[in-house]
Amino acid sequence: MSQEIVTRRVTAPDIRARKGGEPIVSLTAYHAHTAAIVDRYADFMLVGDSLGMVMHGMDSTIGVTLEMMIVHGRAVVRGSSQALIVVDMPFGTYEESPSEAFRNAARIMKETACGAVKLEGGARMAETIHFLTERGIPVMAHIGLTPQAVNTMGGFKTQGRDPAHWPVIKADARAVAEAGAFAVVLEGIVEPLAAEITREIDIPTIGIGASRECDGQILVLEDMLGLNPKPPKFVKQYGAVATAIEAAVKAYADDVRTRAFPTDDQVYKLKK
Repeated sequence: MSQEIVTRRVTAPDIRARKGGEPIVSLTAYHAHTAAIVDRYADFMLVGDSLGMVMHGMDSTIGVTLEMMIVHGRAVVRGSSQALIVVDMPFGTYEESPSEAFRNAARIMKETACGAVKLEGGARMAETIHFLTERGIPVMAHIGLTPQAVNTMGGFKTQGRDPAHWPVIKADARAVAEAGAFAVVLEGIVEPLAAEITREIDIPTIGIGASRECDGQILVLEDMLGLNPKPPKFVKQYGAVATAIEAAVKAYADDVRTRAFPTDDQVYKLKK
């Protein structure tokens, strides 16, 4: 008699419990095929609004819509079975009020079956984070360099270079932790500040350009695979996928132009 093995997904409380333990592994994912690969190694996958730039050629994340996040979120959930799936809330879907945030976060969770949402902002979003978590929606926070605020920040700039700004960033970290976030992304934060925040708050810190001092790390998949021609300076590239794709496309084009495809008879024999 066969016994079906049911895989249990990682949950937000599981990630929360990893504070100070084994480093947390995460990558972004935007579609089912890559999600299936990443799922074998990652503790959580983020369906980031970076998909606007990575998948849709936008200059920033500002133009990403709720519908786009839901479509990609569904695909990643379908392609995975183990990792916690976190979906970004795009710009303009949560800032107006906690009630607006709840409506949109609930829609994301219902329509994608993800396990949590992520939103940007520190102390100013604490009330919203508390409102969502009290109503059953796990929230991952995001402070430091927040891409949705790129227009007010004046670009993608490392945060905390001036120690005079540290108290504000540290206050943001404490505020989101106290509001109920289960983890917080620290983006583009200088190493000494990231280390202090990681020591001082009781939820895991997930670094992206914030040093190895964090409780975990996340990268945009396409950046680390070598698909982005201009990745951020902090990214270590673990692959040369763009080069491999170009070589394969060229080989295909050469075969087409030289009629080097298998004959019908060869295809028939391959299928047999």
